[in-house]
Amino acid sequence: MDKRAVALRTLGLLDLTNLNDDCVERDVIDLCARTEHKGANVAAVCVWSPFVALSRAELGDNGVRVATVANFPHGSTDVERAVAETRKSVADGAHEVDVVLPYTAWLAGDRDGACKLVAACKAACGDTTHLKVILETGILQTTENIIAASRDAIASGADFIKTSTGKVEVSATIAAAKAMLGVIRETDRAIGFKAAGGIRTLEDAASYLDVADKIMGPGWATPETFRFGASGLLDDLLGYTSGG
Repeated sequence: MDKRAVALRTLGLLDLTNLNDDCVERDVIDLCARTEHKGANVAAVCVWSPFVALSRAELGDNGVRVATVANFPHGSTDVERAVAETRKSVADGAHEVDVVLPYTAWLAGDRDGACKLVAACKAACGDTTHLKVILETGILQTTENIIAASRDAIASGADFIKTSTGKVEVSATIAAAKAMLGVIRETDRAIGFKAAGGIRTLEDAASYLDVADKIMGPGWATPETFRFGASGLLDDLLGYTSGG
C-alpha cells in the first residue's frame, strides 16, 4: 500500500467532525482552521446545528462543505422537531444534513413512520442540500436489517446512507459497509456512502476504501459519493503526508 497516496485520498473524503457535547465556538473555529492541507482539503466539516453559520463564515470560499446533524443522536420519531432542525440548518447555510433514522421505531416494526421522518427531512432540505441518513448499523445488527433499512432510507429520499452516529457501542463495521454498498450498487440513482464511528487510522480507512473499490469500482469513491466521518482520523493521515 502506498500509504501517502491513500492518506491523501482519504483526506479529500473526510468530514472533519466535532459533535462533542461540550463543543464551543472556539472549537469550531479551530476545526475549520484544519480543513486546508497541501495536496488535499477535507471534504466537509460536520458540526452541531448552532455552529453552521459560523462554519460557513470561517471557511469562506475554500470549497469545504458544511454538514450538520438532525434527530441526533437519539433517532426519535418526532418528525416536527427533526424537520425544524433541518430547516434551521438549511437556512443557516448547511450544504448537508445527517439525519438519524428512527432506528428503535424501525426495529419495532414502525418502518412507515421512520420513512416518513426521513422523507420530511429530505423535503426540508430542498433541491440544494444533501441528506445523509444515519442507520445506526450497530443497533440494527443483522445484515438483513441493514439491507432493509438502507433500502428504506434510499426510497425515502436519502442522498447518502451512513453507518453510525458514533455514539453507540458498535459503530461502523466492514460487514455493514459491504451490505450498504451492495444496496447502493443495485439502486438506479446516485447514492453516496459514509462510514462513521470508530475510524481512527489510515489502516481503518484503507479497509473501507478497498471494499468500496471492489464493490463499486475503483473510480467510484469521490467526495460526491463517499465520506469518512471522524474526529481523530486527521492527525493519523497527516503523519503520512508532507506539508500538512
